[in-house]
Amino acid sequence: MFELVSEYTPEGDQQQAIDKMVKSLQVGNGHQSVLGVTGSGKTFTMANVIKQVNKPTLIMSHNKTLAAQLYSEFRAFFPNNAVEYFVSYFDYYQPEAYIPASDTYIEKDSAINEEIERMRLSTMGSLITRDDVIVIASVSCIYGLGSPDDYKDMMLPVNVGQQIGRDEFLAMLVEVLFERNDIAFQRGHFRVRGDVVEVRPAYLEDTAIRVEFFGDEIDRISEISATSGTKRGEMKDYLFFPAKQFVSSGPKMKEAIKSIRKEMKETVADFEKDGKLIEAQRVRMRTEYDIEMMREMGFCQGIENYSRHVTGRAPGARPYTLLDFFPEDYLLLVDESHATIPQVGGMFEGDKSRKTMLVNHGFRLPSALDNRPLRFAEFMEMTNQRVYVSATPGPFEMINSRPENKRYIPWVKGEMSANQAIKMLRKQISPSPSLESVEDFDVCTRGATLMAEQIIRPTGLLDPVLTLLPLDGQIDKTIELCRERVKKHERVLITTLTKKTAEDLADYLEKVGLKARYLHSDIDTVERVEILRALRAAEFDILIGINLLREGLDLPEVSLVCILDADKEGFLRNETSLVQTAGRAARHLNGECVLFCDKVTESIKQLLSITEYRREIQIAYNEKHGVVPRSVVRPVQQSLQTYGDDDEAASSVPMLRVAEDEVTYNALEIISQLQEEMREAAGRLEFERAAHLRDQIEELQQREKIRQAKTNDKRKVDYRDLE
Repeated sequence: MFELVSEYTPEGDQQQAIDKMVKSLQVGNGHQSVLGVTGSGKTFTMANVIKQVNKPTLIMSHNKTLAAQLYSEFRAFFPNNAVEYFVSYFDYYQPEAYIPASDTYIEKDSAINEEIERMRLSTMGSLITRDDVIVIASVSCIYGLGSPDDYKDMMLPVNVGQQIGRDEFLAMLVEVLFERNDIAFQRGHFRVRGDVVEVRPAYLEDTAIRVEFFGDEIDRISEISATSGTKRGEMKDYLFFPAKQFVSSGPKMKEAIKSIRKEMKETVADFEKDGKLIEAQRVRMRTEYDIEMMREMGFCQGIENYSRHVTGRAPGARPYTLLDFFPEDYLLLVDESHATIPQVGGMFEGDKSRKTMLVNHGFRLPSALDNRPLRFAEFMEMTNQRVYVSATPGPFEMINSRPENKRYIPWVKGEMSANQAIKMLRKQISPSPSLESVEDFDVCTRGATLMAEQIIRPTGLLDPVLTLLPLDGQIDKTIELCRERVKKHERVLITTLTKKTAEDLADYLEKVGLKARYLHSDIDTVERVEILRALRAAEFDILIGINLLREGLDLPEVSLVCILDADKEGFLRNETSLVQTAGRAARHLNGECVLFCDKVTESIKQLLSITEYRREIQIAYNEKHGVVPRSVVRPVQQSLQTYGDDDEAASSVPMLRVAEDEVTYNALEIISQLQEEMREAAGRLEFERAAHLRDQIEELQQREKIRQAKTNDKRKVDYRDLE
């Protein structure tokens, strides 16, 4: 059973959205949508739906940052259940590729984040052994993974009193891809001390399992700290999961090697037949090397390219993915579905294009094409019940959330605007789109609604006021509006169409006495986090960006959003973009969005229509229930270090000051402490805090280098003077 732990109760129209989704799911509907405005508590609604439906749940998000945010929130909501995190485990990833025009081969290069790899393994183990599992995942979950059956077969159970020799146990550990290392005791390794074997599972953070033998019998099994070796307790039995994601039994691996060798010979023969001798030699050498590694080690670099042989799938068959680890009856929640659904639909073709080039030039066997992400149709077939959650649902979600649809309609970009689909849905389900009629939405097929609107915010805030102003003099008018907000100690977001415009406007605003910064894709992720923190902390008042000022930004201090050139219809000024951008001011009591335009485009008309509709409902609810709107209040994460105004002076002193208690510490001690805090924050997936700590560490290290260099120079001068 899922146990939701929260001091909050559903407010506004959260309860009606929860009831409708639960009822729709209970009668077996495959598609349902929650159209929830920005700041309406969609995450809390999702948590309540999970609790009541009580099924293993997959929550998909379109990027790692939002996925990490969801993971943190759901861990707090469900502390007694298994909440897992499954995203790409690469900190850096350069895929293998070949460019024929310049005869350039780019070797695969990557840096694996061990902590995320641990969490991926933990996810697989939880899905196999538990039912109360919530997995927060990115589109990484539709990429190839090992077979769940092979993973189950390779699990190693042990119990006290089991008749097994130590050497036999060690051989079994090696078979499930653990490595022996008696010096560096890392995850996925084991060490041996006489009759005591200590194993560090790859899916646990700081825990090792000690197995003690008495002759050919397991005498004791204990849980210990992997760092200190301190004993935490004893257990009667334990189940070891494989140490890697791609695993296969010995007999299966032998059959796979035969199959790989057979395909290699056929591929070499085809190349030689066509006179491509270089390609033939290339594919033979690479494959023979990989086969030798698999025979000796049970593993090789790039083994995922042979996954079809290892898992015994037929040519062209879909790969095994994380979805195969779920039971047949599970729930899929798609967060920010307007972005996530198209992303899932676009993964297959991009992967195929790159790998086809490698196969045609002998860098990979043709079977490498079967190591791929799922096609969109395959993804839909592997999901049974889906809830799409977004403030701006796309055509796919809205069309499929209609009652007459028994099966999904393939997603086609531009088939119908979200607002057109919403209007059509309202006409079919509710002839009068007022608050009262929304409460009586259950008139769909099989007696349950397929779409619920969540328009009322728990804070009582209304959608931002929309103001249309002419393009002529938009910069001067923007400056005037900014000055008004700055006087009230409020923040402003401005969106432009190009990076150059954003940079130039930021410089111009600085010259006229306003504190402004710009934010766009050329700025790395760590600095983006710091810029957003600085905006909230009032280190500057105006942030200028392009399309980064949309989904996922939680800035309660922002009361004004200015959209320059709002009538330039396109990706940055379409209906979805305008609704999402305007929503950035929806967390402030004085929220307003100003659109500069000479003509009212179709997208602007849709924004005006949607906003008017929502404000009517929100105002009616507040008046009926006596709700007084209040701004969202959330603490700002402050910098951990402060320095003097004179950087040169600050860098020349050997001691640095900590802001919290203003006690003087040695710089090297501070760096050591911050590094430990950074690792702990990363382990808790508090990426914003970890990134900020990393910046502070680098700044301290740089200052310490400057200080030491100056100290050394001074010593040299003193020594010469003495001579």
